[in-house]
Amino acid sequence: MRRRAALAGLLLLTGCASGPSLETQGEVTEAPGDSKHLTIGSAGFTESDLLATMYGLLLNEAGYKTSMLTVANRELYEPALESGQIDVVAEYAATFADWLNAKTNGADASAVGSPDLKATMTALRKLATPRGLTVLDPGRAVDQNAFAVTGEYARQHDLKTLSDLGRSGLEVRLAAGDECVQRPYCEPGLRKTYGIDVTGVDPKGVGTTQAKRAVQNGQDQMVLTTTTDATLDEFGLVLLADDKHLQNADYIVPVVNRSRAGSKGVTGALDRLNDVLTTSDLASMNQQVDSWRRLPEDVGRTYLEDKGLLK
Repeated sequence: MRRRAALAGLLLLTGCASGPSLETQGEVTEAPGDSKHLTIGSAGFTESDLLATMYGLLLNEAGYKTSMLTVANRELYEPALESGQIDVVAEYAATFADWLNAKTNGADASAVGSPDLKATMTALRKLATPRGLTVLDPGRAVDQNAFAVTGEYARQHDLKTLSDLGRSGLEVRLAAGDECVQRPYCEPGLRKTYGIDVTGVDPKGVGTTQAKRAVQNGQDQMVLTTTTDATLDEFGLVLLADDKHLQNADYIVPVVNRSRAGSKGVTGALDRLNDVLTTSDLASMNQQVDSWRRLPEDVGRTYLEDKGLLK
């Protein structure tokens, strides 16, 4: 797989996009395309690089030639996906649904992403189809907001879930982004859904080293991070299960340009990864890149070979 790591040649001429015309928006008016030369998009962070690499390797195995293009901004790569300058990208179901919804219906539109995966996928596909995009089935891996405490704290108070923490009556100072005080998935949701006594938010960011150290050192009791955080072990932290599903269904979904990559060949190749990739697998691969300094290409290839997906 050839790698192109810059924006050279990416002409984001949205007026020339190849999606359906206004007269046919919402309809599928032509057969899905099957270009044999496909560009895989990456958003430029470790997890996105890993997914793009594995997509490319699987498509190569299925007889396609691929290259990879890094575009670190959704405002740029999504129009490129519509126009066919990027053919395939890994997205997050609820986040992408809300992003397309805001683009289609305005920034003040009510959110369509939710903890309900089926409802989220229905909304996402309804928004994607008029733009010439096909959203493939979600896999088993999900990268969503999550909350972690120290392993010692969890053992001391017998905590495995956020419900356990709520029932404990413990006062909790939370290390998170400053927006946590108003976001429904964060402080308000922890109070309403789980009855957790959040005494304050320490604005150290989402999953940052500073935030994790604050919990490790006992300054705070819990940190907002993600389910595929690769460095929790380094800080002695463990996730508490979101057992009442406060967080949105940010399952990983491949999104393709229908006119170039909507074929059964592409779908079949990418579905093979969906069948095996788990959240813990992805967290482990992130750790190998971020902590062990292995290359995404090497980590992705080893994983696919170990799972019998590459010869």
